[in-house]
Amino acid sequence: MRLDKYICDCTTLSRIQAKRAIGKGDVTVSGVVVKKVSTPVTPGAEVVFEGRLLALRGPRYIMLHKPLDTVCTSLDDDPRSVLALLDVDKPEQLHIAGRLDVDTTGLVLITDDGNWSHRITSPKKTCGKRYRVKLAEPVDEGVINVFAQGVMLKDETRVTLPAQLEILTPQEVLLTLREGKYHQVKRMFAAMGNRVVGLHREQIGEIALDPSLEEGEWRPLTSQEVASVV
Repeated sequence: MRLDKYICDCTTLSRIQAKRAIGKGDVTVSGVVVKKVSTPVTPGAEVVFEGRLLALRGPRYIMLHKPLDTVCTSLDDDPRSVLALLDVDKPEQLHIAGRLDVDTTGLVLITDDGNWSHRITSPKKTCGKRYRVKLAEPVDEGVINVFAQGVMLKDETRVTLPAQLEILTPQEVLLTLREGKYHQVKRMFAAMGNRVVGLHREQIGEIALDPSLEEGEWRPLTSQEVASVV
């Protein structure tokens, strides 16, 4: 890795700021002042900037309790991005593993590890996602079997994958999906002649939303939670 990129990855400096620091002689590599920005940083080299030994940060894994009226997109695309809720450096390097609609609350997973997020979002992995759904009308128990067999949605060419429905009250249910079609929960209930009036994601795979997190709050995932995504 080039020295200027290494400094960027270890600090909050931009690439231009890193190049200026190197040019001013503020950086040493293994005890030697280096002013060439393209100098390779080899394994075991000690890079020091302003007296501080730098080290590459590992990948980041975050769970966030998404509030209403926030969007799962980049900060550049929309200032309402959930990434604006994170007090972290370089949020632009993060991305969202499994998005939620603006009117949906609940668990959002955020990372800069592309391989890890792919294991969540890839259709081949069928990672289960559980939603708490509030409905405009009471749901018939027969819908349990319909969802388990798959539903033909409007403008689709094949039925949905089997979904697990648990009825909590006549108008509140838990629904676990193993795919992520556009507005799928809303469209599935619309196909049953019902309407979703509240939608909250509680779990992705084995990772459940931490009940201690209020809307807008976040925390790093534990090592066990990260490892559960296979």
